[in-house]
Amino acid sequence: MAERPSKCHPLVVFGSVNIDMVARLHTLPVPGETLHAQGAHLGLGGKGANQAVAVARLGAPVTLAGRMGDDMFAGFAADALRRFGVSDSHLFRAAAQMTGLAMICTDAAGENTIVVAGGANLAMDDTDVTRLAACLTPDSIVLMQCEIPLPVLLAAARRAAALGATLILDPAPVPPGGLPDEAFRLATLMTPNETETERLTGIRPHDPDSARRAAHALHSRGLRQAIVKLGAQGVFFSDDTRQDDTRQNGPRQGFVRPFRVTAIDSVAAGDCFNGGLAVALARGQDLAAATRFAAACGALATTRKGASDAAPTLAEVESLLAAQPE
Repeated sequence: MAERPSKCHPLVVFGSVNIDMVARLHTLPVPGETLHAQGAHLGLGGKGANQAVAVARLGAPVTLAGRMGDDMFAGFAADALRRFGVSDSHLFRAAAQMTGLAMICTDAAGENTIVVAGGANLAMDDTDVTRLAACLTPDSIVLMQCEIPLPVLLAAARRAAALGATLILDPAPVPPGGLPDEAFRLATLMTPNETETERLTGIRPHDPDSARRAAHALHSRGLRQAIVKLGAQGVFFSDDTRQDDTRQNGPRQGFVRPFRVTAIDSVAAGDCFNGGLAVALARGQDLAAATRFAAACGALATTRKGASDAAPTLAEVESLLAAQPE
């Protein structure tokens, strides 16, 4: 087991729990096409569960709050969480609801398509926000995603902000109508990828300059810190908090070059990035160092198959960081 960080802010994940049905193919099907999978498996998924597992695999204690159905998949999910070191004690089992399901196809290049049936995740309401609030303290770092109803997400974000907790919001998937300005003001940090950034800003980032322009657009809506993920092109970070005179001329910004790995499956790479980011920030790293640590977590996740199963250990991340220095 990975060594636990000696000092760590409380880490809380509020979000979705799914069961992933994954089919591996040589190429992804086009509309109307039927293909035979080269292999398939059933595993734990959902952005909330994935991020909680990513934190636990790095050796940090984590609380996962959310909702499952009252079906056979709920037991499967609970068992899987416990194997990864995540307690299911704050997951509500809702009667007459199905546990969330994700149907995933991956190809030989590591690309994927995902269809999600939200189930119990989409039935979350203010009672779930109340259960979350009982887990929070002013020094908590909270991870949230957009696989739950937007009103519930915003209500939870308000509770976290009122307590002074740090909120890392993964805007995935971006709701059809986008996110309201309130979400940008409540979040401490957002971590959109290229597609999500384009949905939120109208800018499709493909290099540091376009990512910088996108980050500026995110700041203009009230976001304090932005991390724009460019996939295999690297990661751009921007801090617009202006807490001292040395930062009055603009946000602190930087670019993390991509790690050289052999990618076979991009499922949950973003979730491992966010889990790693939360752990690094909880351990006291600044935004630049935390972004690089998170990028290493995301890169390693692409080198293995599965969602929660792909989360790297602390030793693996530290080894990659040492092998590929800045």
